[in-house]
Amino acid sequence: MEPVISGKAYVLGDNIDTDQIIPAQYLAFNPAIAEERKYFGMYAMSSVPEGQRGLPDGNIPFVELKQFKSQFQIVIGGKNFGCGSSREHAPLALAEAGITCVIAEFYARIFFRNSVNGGYLVPIESAARLVEQIRTGDELEVHMLDQFLLNKTTGNRHELKPLGDVLPIIEAGGVFNYAKQTGMLK
Repeated sequence: MEPVISGKAYVLGDNIDTDQIIPAQYLAFNPAIAEERKYFGMYAMSSVPEGQRGLPDGNIPFVELKQFKSQFQIVIGGKNFGCGSSREHAPLALAEAGITCVIAEFYARIFFRNSVNGGYLVPIESAARLVEQIRTGDELEVHMLDQFLLNKTTGNRHELKPLGDVLPIIEAGGVFNYAKQTGMLK
């Protein structure tokens, strides 16, 4: 895990569910096959309703047409991010699109655990509501160990909640790597 994550923000609203993060029709791709896995990135966030995006014009695509990676690296969400089905493909899709972390007010438990356990991305909780304070395209720095977010575009600093007990799992790159490193698995 990098101590500071830098990149452009993509701002969403509340209750972004796993069906919006990766629509069901794209689950036919096999994440174990590298040539197919990249399609999870291409189709990530392809069905988020415009009213929930929180975007200035409502028409900024997460991933440009026929591309596999997003121009954004950090997702800012509201309440209940990753709700819906227990689709482990949701954090994978965001990671395949190039997202390194998601900062939200709070998460659906299954999305949070799938993000950490799979080592896909870092799910961080914000101490305050950020979806009205950060704009899509803002340049951000996430200071993981010091637990703050710096919006380099505006100069504003925002407090983040500590990662707590999941930090060693994130640092290991997922639950299986953590279990191997700690001797739980051989």
